[in-house]
Amino acid sequence: MLEKATVSVDLVKIAENARRVVDALGGRRVVGVTKVTCGSPEVARAMLAGGVTALADSRLENLAGLRDAGVDAPLWLLRAPVPALAEETVRLADVSLESEIETVAALDEAARRLGKRHSVVAMVDLGDLREGMMPAALPAFLERAEAMESIDLLGIGVSLTCYGAIVPDAKNLGELVALTHAAETQLGRRLLVSGGMSSSLDALVAGTLPHRIDSLRIGESILLGVSALTREPILGLHTDAFALEAPVIECFSKPSKPIGTSAQDAFGERPQFEDRGLRRRAICAIGRQDVDPADIVPVDPRIEVLGASSDHLVLDVEALPEPPRPGDAIAFVPGYSATLRLFTSPYEEKVFAKERS
Repeated sequence: MLEKATVSVDLVKIAENARRVVDALGGRRVVGVTKVTCGSPEVARAMLAGGVTALADSRLENLAGLRDAGVDAPLWLLRAPVPALAEETVRLADVSLESEIETVAALDEAARRLGKRHSVVAMVDLGDLREGMMPAALPAFLERAEAMESIDLLGIGVSLTCYGAIVPDAKNLGELVALTHAAETQLGRRLLVSGGMSSSLDALVAGTLPHRIDSLRIGESILLGVSALTREPILGLHTDAFALEAPVIECFSKPSKPIGTSAQDAFGERPQFEDRGLRRRAICAIGRQDVDPADIVPVDPRIEVLGASSDHLVLDVEALPEPPRPGDAIAFVPGYSATLRLFTSPYEEKVFAKERS
């Protein structure tokens, strides 16, 4: 009998996925991104065992957790800090992705105070419209950053797909390479080309990833085994390294359409329901505070996710030969947004398996 919702993580499969990605990229640096697991040290070590050269996260709190856990690897901060957090950034991160020169100046000052150096990847916006300076602003940014005493300009980078859903392709990745060549001419030395995230693996498969791109920041594909563009399996990776089990707390036959005058639900939405007659439905002890109900797939295809409130997941289990009883576990495979919310929530137990069962 299951007492509470539990997320199981197969660290062997994560390490194997990391190794397959590293091998497929043929010598390019792979920075393993841990942010979907809130900087889990266990997941970080599995990525390192698979051959990633550094680890990255968007939150300083997660980098601090990795440091405190003794994870020995270069750490990248993916989300640029505000200037007031420059000292904490220099203490925790070896590299940060930057687009505002004011922030880089604050990092330089903090690094000088601490007697350290801090590396920066200059981020350009090539169409996704999330972070990054416009390409025309890059030369002036490089000139000022290069003159700073304690800042090392490591390379040029781009983010694609996460916000604007823009596909990395020969055009935008080629523009990144051209910008890097121009930057190298300006600075007189070779730079790293950080060519995006998991979505750039599709360009690798399609044969359109420029050879000059020598680093990718990969999280979702290593952890979930799928393309970030299609959510379909990619590179023969394991797609079941994460599993969710939630306990049943109720199972009754009920009408499939609510009864009475309809208004907004708890989230300000007006849900629509199909009248399918009397159906057996199970309620599980997990809700939208913990997981994205639209992004979990029941392992048993006879089970259908109907929706969720803050704390209750509603399932149609009419097709099961026997109704589940309170305490029975219902198993799901979570997608990216579901995994992100599961690790952000403190209410689910996390179990890490280091060996094959």
